[in-house]
Amino acid sequence: MAISLQKGQKISLEKKGESLQSMCFGVNWGAIEKKGFFGNTKKEAVDLDASVAMFDESGHMLDVVYFGQLSSRCKGIVHSGDDRTGDLDGDDGLDNEVIIVNFNALNPQAAQIAFLLNSFQGHDFKNIPFASIRLYNGTAERVDEIHAKFDIANDPKFAGSVSMIMGKAYKHNGAWKFAAIGETTADRKLQDTVQTFAKSYL
Repeated sequence: MAISLQKGQKISLEKKGESLQSMCFGVNWGAIEKKGFFGNTKKEAVDLDASVAMFDESGHMLDVVYFGQLSSRCKGIVHSGDDRTGDLDGDDGLDNEVIIVNFNALNPQAAQIAFLLNSFQGHDFKNIPFASIRLYNGTAERVDEIHAKFDIANDPKFAGSVSMIMGKAYKHNGAWKFAAIGETTADRKLQDTVQTFAKSYL
């Protein structure tokens, strides 16, 4: 059963006593339904962007993976691709954007990885149907085991915001661990969200 993430919560990245070799960071959401004249409804596309920034022990950013760069230079982090609409026909149960982190293939200097979310067109999180973030084992097309999730659409703390820092993976005694952050930011662009993370959470 998935854990509903809380600020400051630590999540073990182990299974049966062994460290996970990879982890998926997935974001799911729907298009906004708006009422028109004469009772008609129309769908408004929503563009959420999942991103990951990788830092070394000194806080220097090594790489960033987002819709404009779908793979890290070390090939250890891969993005499934930019989704600019959200689910137009209701929740299909699959994440619209997935970033897969292969811990064994990361740059050896990597010490911390930030998991970030931005609403590209400025849609308020509270207005986006079934918006959620989850950490799981699997692939972009298959979910094997969900470790934890944030229910963005139904959690009032995310209302009024267009960007957030989900959490970070960090290396401790040679093993990767995850800490939930779940903080919204006032940033409008990814580069500003990265800077906020670097100032506050490294």
